[in-house]
Amino acid sequence: MLPFSPAPQRGAARQAGARRVLVLSASMGAGHDTVARELVRRARAQGHQAETVDLMRLLPYGTGSGLRAFYRTSVRHAPWVYDGLYRAFLRPGDHTRPSGVPLARLAADGLERLVARTGADVVVPVFHLAAQLTGHLRALGRLRVPSAVFVLDFAVHRQWLHPGNDACFCLTDQAADDVRRAVPGTHVETTGPVVSPEFFATAPGADGWRRRFERYAPGRPPVLLSAGAWGAAAGLGETARLLAGAGYLPVVLCGRNQALRSRTARLPGALALDWVTDMPGLLHAVCALVDNAAGQTAVQALAAGLPVAGHRPLPGHGADGVRRMAELGLTEPATDGPALLAVLDRLMTESTDERCRRAARGRAIFHTDVMERAVALTGRSAVRSRNPD
Repeated sequence: MLPFSPAPQRGAARQAGARRVLVLSASMGAGHDTVARELVRRARAQGHQAETVDLMRLLPYGTGSGLRAFYRTSVRHAPWVYDGLYRAFLRPGDHTRPSGVPLARLAADGLERLVARTGADVVVPVFHLAAQLTGHLRALGRLRVPSAVFVLDFAVHRQWLHPGNDACFCLTDQAADDVRRAVPGTHVETTGPVVSPEFFATAPGADGWRRRFERYAPGRPPVLLSAGAWGAAAGLGETARLLAGAGYLPVVLCGRNQALRSRTARLPGALALDWVTDMPGLLHAVCALVDNAAGQTAVQALAAGLPVAGHRPLPGHGADGVRRMAELGLTEPATDGPALLAVLDRLMTESTDERCRRAARGRAIFHTDVMERAVALTGRSAVRSRNPD
């Protein structure tokens, strides 16, 4: 996380129009923190002061570390456990479900102190428990600055939603409609996702990746398989063997899972990568992405104009997100191995015009600057009059 600025002195002059922005993230994988860093970069480029904090560090008594470890273990080794929790706590539905507020509000005192310390004018949660916390505090009047939730999922689950929050910014019109139905009266906008500008431009590192692929497997089209920061994926080895047998070079993103990298490195014809720092270059050098989570890697691929196939999604919000992206025409669904090969073969043979239209469709969802819209909320009333839970 970025370091905190000292608290502003009372009466200290600010640059005209400048605001202080606090982005509330969570170290659950890497996607939330990646978005938070980009939001902070944008805020500072626009002349504002911005910080980001990890909600997991605000939770007391090691709760955050325990929650992170439990989630990581579940998605890696017992996805059925996470799927059950998702159905109980997160999946949308009309009947009553448990709330995330009791857990989130363990961080309430820490967040209040942090807002006071930084002099924040607006808080921007980019994690669902963070949104539960800010909504709860706004409804009680304990958070006296606006909270603008940036919902990172294509399929919005209920823990993103609390009526106390001032606004929700969504990736798509469909997600925004879901939010409006669930929390009437909340200000909702479609802004699209957030990625750094490097993904839209020709990446300098792409040529180096292409040379590496050609040395490793001459003539084989490289296809990227994503397993997220934690290296969580079902049947990744089977998929890699399938692609290698069909004449492709499976390039496997193993994240920080060294056990997965070691296993993948032993697969004939597969290239196993650990943590990659040049994602723009990599995405501009491969022919397609096989995605299982509808997360930040898929969004980055859309920005780079790279075709995305949804295959073997993670249970819970991963499966719902992959399905929603396919319904919107942003990705190609591949329900099994033969379907995945059919999708890739079709992508390899599509015309330049078809590829350009596909890339334009993916990039069209990036259309409004979330940070500009969040900062625009800073004039809102100090207290929200909503039911706290």
